[in-house]
Amino acid sequence: MANNRMDFSSFVSKLLAEEDTDVLREGVRVLAQALMDAEVSTQIGAERYERTDARTARRNGYRTRRWDTRVGTVELQVPKVVPGSYFPSLLEPRRRVERALHAVVCEAYVKGISTRKVDDLVRALGMDGISRSEVSRICKELDREVEAFLSRPIDGEHPYVWLDATFHKVREAGRVISMATVVAVGVNTEGWRQVLGIAAGPSEDHAFWTAFLRSLVRRGLKGVALVVSDAHEGLKQAIAKVLHGATWQRCRVHFMRNLLATVPKSASGAVAAIVRTIFAQPDHSSAMAQLHRVAEGLRPRFADAAELLESAAEDVLAHFHFPEEHRRRLHSTNPLERLHREVKRRTSVVGIFPDRTSLLRLAGMLLAEQDDEWAVSDRRYFTFESMARINEPEGGGTRELLAAIA
Repeated sequence: MANNRMDFSSFVSKLLAEEDTDVLREGVRVLAQALMDAEVSTQIGAERYERTDARTARRNGYRTRRWDTRVGTVELQVPKVVPGSYFPSLLEPRRRVERALHAVVCEAYVKGISTRKVDDLVRALGMDGISRSEVSRICKELDREVEAFLSRPIDGEHPYVWLDATFHKVREAGRVISMATVVAVGVNTEGWRQVLGIAAGPSEDHAFWTAFLRSLVRRGLKGVALVVSDAHEGLKQAIAKVLHGATWQRCRVHFMRNLLATVPKSASGAVAAIVRTIFAQPDHSSAMAQLHRVAEGLRPRFADAAELLESAAEDVLAHFHFPEEHRRRLHSTNPLERLHREVKRRTSVVGIFPDRTSLLRLAGMLLAEQDDEWAVSDRRYFTFESMARINEPEGGGTRELLAAIA
């Protein structure tokens, strides 16, 4: 046994020192076989050829199983057990995101989207011989999962909704275009975050956003008190048209960028510091009063900045009408920006998507996985008790007040 351990240890050391894919693939096969043998021994209560009263079953040959890994396809000899059966833990279905990425790369490869990034990834995955029929089968399976996630009912009320878009390169009608991928995230009345939906389109125009929001309403979105987004004109119009009675919070981060673009760069630091005093106020009335004071102070030198402040006053201060402990997360689309960055990080390995469907396939799987993680989290985004205060008059968040400022 000691010699076996020494040989195995030496093999692993040699394997890790190698860069050759064939050696790595063989190493993965050896390690996988060792793991399966150990699992079978534990399941049946006996080592190979061991005589013991604890034995509950016996080995009965092998069945061949192909296993796709990151170093290529490995042929495994999976032990058979009688009575009963055995299935290796390492052959459990891959995470949905990995399967989606695999499908997108395969599809790009067989459709001739021959970027260096895709070609390198195909070789690294050992997929040179993949067929169009196999790609079609993989994609259909994943598309069903994405469709089920994106069409699932939206249960209960979601007082808070964040909307934002990011852009990916997609090949469409023979050209590579920058396509908007829009995402909606909400918080329900119990304080849990959920991915509400995703859509992809060639632009962020009014019709596109309206269709997206209407699809959410058809699936059950209701009870929206506050929508947080950028000041895209088409999106603002769509929110007013579809989400009746909801207040709009203009993303403060984007607003500050727009505001500082109206002043000389040399003055931007001082102007930003002055404007931030508005958002440091304890309540809506104090913040509004401070905004007017700041606007008056800026007007002699920076009239455009003062005008922008005054015109956007209620939109950038809307979050002050809600419980104080929520405001830090309500004033901007930063929660979605972080989600977009993670999507970008994972989709960057593709570079150019072969079509719109493949983009939604991968992005949809990423967001479905994020939604699963939020669902099993042991920490709410907002506490249950604080969510109950949204409609309390002393919390500054009554439906009557929201209706008055909508």
